[in-house]
Amino acid sequence: MAAVIQGDTGLAEAADKLRALAAEHAADADSTRRIAPEVTESIRQSGFARHFVAARWGGTEGSFGELTRAVVAVGESCAATAWCASLAAYSARFASHLPEEGHRAIWNESPDTVIATGLMPAGRARAVDGGWRLSGRWSYVSGVDFADWILVCAAAATGAEGPPQLRFFALPRGTWTVQETWDSVGMRATASHTVVLEDVTVPAHLSFDRADMLTGHNETSAAPCHRVPFQAVGGLTFIAPVVGAATGALAACAGTMTGRRRNHAGELILVRASGRIDAARHLVDQNAAVIDEQLFTPELMARNERNATFAAELLQEAAGLLVRGAGTGGLGEAHPLQRFWRDITSATSHVALQYDTAARKNYSAVLLGPEEE
Repeated sequence: MAAVIQGDTGLAEAADKLRALAAEHAADADSTRRIAPEVTESIRQSGFARHFVAARWGGTEGSFGELTRAVVAVGESCAATAWCASLAAYSARFASHLPEEGHRAIWNESPDTVIATGLMPAGRARAVDGGWRLSGRWSYVSGVDFADWILVCAAAATGAEGPPQLRFFALPRGTWTVQETWDSVGMRATASHTVVLEDVTVPAHLSFDRADMLTGHNETSAAPCHRVPFQAVGGLTFIAPVVGAATGALAACAGTMTGRRRNHAGELILVRASGRIDAARHLVDQNAAVIDEQLFTPELMARNERNATFAAELLQEAAGLLVRGAGTGGLGEAHPLQRFWRDITSATSHVALQYDTAARKNYSAVLLGPEEE
């Protein structure tokens, strides 16, 4: 029987405190395009970065359900803060595939090291004595402005016959430069900028095969949370903050419908939107349960992809309903509803939450069988 990921690390209580702090700074974060330093420090102190770090380094090896609930809670006040908190946790999980010496380099001094990840392959690496030489540009590296390390994926030329091997490379702050290219109308404060590396040496112990992350194979750690196929978990990373943002949007819209503004049409919109948000939350919770129970069948992993993309669709619909229900007042620059609406629109554009790139092929095979060649 597969091991079950479980346990309470205290993240929920810490997330409530982070949610309150993020709420105080959410409007400023949106206007300045930066999460306040006290909020980023709270992400670190709350335990998000250590949530998936191995216990031998002081981490908590926590569950996906607990993390998901914590991220949703933070997203109710600030989607950008929740997004960065989620990625701080999941990036540490990715880095668990590094060799033991790589673990020591990142976490020996503290399990609360914050890592920012560029998941999409870019750049080039070539093998040299003792490691690699790496150059390239990686876009959309969320949270890079307060990260201690980055993890990026590149095509590595090994000298062997055949195509280059895709590998991840971990690098400490000071080895990269940042170009501030993130100018989205939503999720403004995520600092999802472009990382640039120019012929940087990366030791062998700070690199691992991308295939290990995709399959969940891990030779360094036996912790269940470090042995999860990416197909099962990929969408969960990005959809949980959106569930929180939609919940925040519902509360913001309800706040516009008090007293004389309360009417049948407004009540109907709130009810319809709330149903979509609750349905999305249940789908996201179902995904976390599949992972925590280690149910990695092709059918359930494909369903996880479907759940994440469908939840994104539901939350987009809910946000549209709420904006229409609040009317002009909800679109004022000082009103949180329009910020949540922009954040939901931006976040759900992520490639991991699109049917064509994340769900259509695999889940249609569950429904119809494999495609005939």
